[in-house]
Amino acid sequence: MYDTALYIGRFEPPHAGHMALLQRALDSAPQAIVVMGSAWQVRSPKNPFTWPEREAMLRAALSANDNARLQVLAVRDYYNEAVWVQAVRLAVAQCTPAGARIALVGHFKDASSSYLEHFPGWALINMARQGHIDATTIRDAYFGASAGTAAAALAPLATQMPASTLAALSAFAQQSEYAVLQEEWQMLRSYRAAWAQAPYPPVFVTVDAVLRCQGQVLLIRRAHAPGQGQLAVPGGFIEPRETLWQSCLRELAEETHCTLPEAALRAALREVTVFDHPDRSQRGRTITHAHYFDLAEAAFPHVQADDDAAQVLWVPIEQLAGLEEAFFEDHFHMLDHFFGLTGMDGLLLP
Repeated sequence: MYDTALYIGRFEPPHAGHMALLQRALDSAPQAIVVMGSAWQVRSPKNPFTWPEREAMLRAALSANDNARLQVLAVRDYYNEAVWVQAVRLAVAQCTPAGARIALVGHFKDASSSYLEHFPGWALINMARQGHIDATTIRDAYFGASAGTAAAALAPLATQMPASTLAALSAFAQQSEYAVLQEEWQMLRSYRAAWAQAPYPPVFVTVDAVLRCQGQVLLIRRAHAPGQGQLAVPGGFIEPRETLWQSCLRELAEETHCTLPEAALRAALREVTVFDHPDRSQRGRTITHAHYFDLAEAAFPHVQADDDAAQVLWVPIEQLAGLEEAFFEDHFHMLDHFFGLTGMDGLLLP
């Protein structure tokens, strides 16, 4: 009935529910495509594995015949659903013939599954929930353990994931990256617990300063978790008695000691953009207001790292695309919005 069946997921990590839906895709068409989301993300407790690592786990759980019919397409998180949908369509179009009958296999788990409704022209194969756990449950058990106890922590969940996933998790627990992610998982868990008794789920407001000068952009390397050592735009949380503008100036000064006077920054301000995707921060619902300043060909202002910045550096804009996997949370995609790094922002096809 169909020429191609698609299955979209993050697979962090692959579990029995994933495999059941993937098998439905394989049974529904001669060609099966997995759209592997959250590609080119820096490792984090939510995205601990690279997309090639996740592909390897998936393929290790399949037969040779099924592997031969499966194609994996990596797609980044754009934190912009319209752009992400077009990126998926473009990727699929490149490996399917014109007029192909395409089906999308999926399960409406919660609000995060709304993307299934955004592909008109593709048939939807809506399946009931498969299995008894999700990837979050696995990650919580995994990072709530230690290198020496990870296998025991995962043992009660072993029947809910392929043996290839279990083996990959056991091997990864012996690597240095595991300890870093485990520490960050504990920090984020404590951070969220501190707000657990609030009468309503908290919504945090932050500011960021995107400062461009002579074709370069000012970045920091984060000094503390979450995201210790990762690249980021200078910024932080607003103070209760500050305006957004005041907070932006304060954060820029605290983290970089930027010597530009307020009048010069106001003259260089080109745009203030809100980034409010619900999943943009693992700390909780965080809405940021990014202030874009363009100093054109003016002299570089003096900067020096301080506060939450271990390092401050000017990076040529032309080099940013090659640093995607080094950026904290969605900061690469904030820069993509201002500088068009991926060539996708604003590309909306009919």
